[in-house]
Amino acid sequence: MTNELLQLIRSRQSARMPFDPARSVSKENLQQVLEAARWAPTAHNMQNFEVVIVDNREKLNAIAAIHHPTSLTFVQENYQQMSFSEDELTKKKVGVLGATFPESWRRSDVTEEDLRESGERSFMSQQIQSSPMLGIVVFDPSRRAPASENDFLGAVSLGCVMENMWLMAASLGLGFHIISSLSDDPTAKEVKLLLGIPSQLRIAYSFRLGYPAASTEYLRVRRDIEGFTHHNRYGTKGI
Repeated sequence: MTNELLQLIRSRQSARMPFDPARSVSKENLQQVLEAARWAPTAHNMQNFEVVIVDNREKLNAIAAIHHPTSLTFVQENYQQMSFSEDELTKKKVGVLGATFPESWRRSDVTEEDLRESGERSFMSQQIQSSPMLGIVVFDPSRRAPASENDFLGAVSLGCVMENMWLMAASLGLGFHIISSLSDDPTAKEVKLLLGIPSQLRIAYSFRLGYPAASTEYLRVRRDIEGFTHHNRYGTKGI
């Protein structure tokens, strides 16, 4: 069982490709994904999150139609994490493969005008439109974990909710893809208005859930254990 769990953790990946919009997620599978979210550890068991599930095609299309551009800052900083060949990524052991992102994101000199003209908005819209289901995770920023500056523990808790859902989705053969572009205003304001989400709540992140329309295989890398562990004193690598 331990080996099965570790293999599931190793095989989990971000499904950035289009999904099959005609293949719906069953209620039973959705229930299991949400049950995993329900049992995620949260700071002081505050459970400061709500999940809005959207599977209505008109609403999905409306969300896809909202202008949600990726910021130039994101693209520039994302570029710094890219490798442009599998050999390069294998040697670095960190970062992402550039081929999994739109072509306009794979340039060091990209500008705001380039992003506007590149069809990147169309890329994100197609990702959402192809999905049979979208989840919106929201939280109340006025509720802070005790003595947690900037609610760091609350952010960690939301990450635990994400990981639990992601692993359960992977175990069920479902594609899972985090979308951050719906979280910032003015996009978030439009999404909340469309879905009736109270204005005081914030969108932490959104996720696409469905069945990939093509192969999900791509190179994934991690540092060796000796590369990030320190024994008894920082700088003494390994265990």
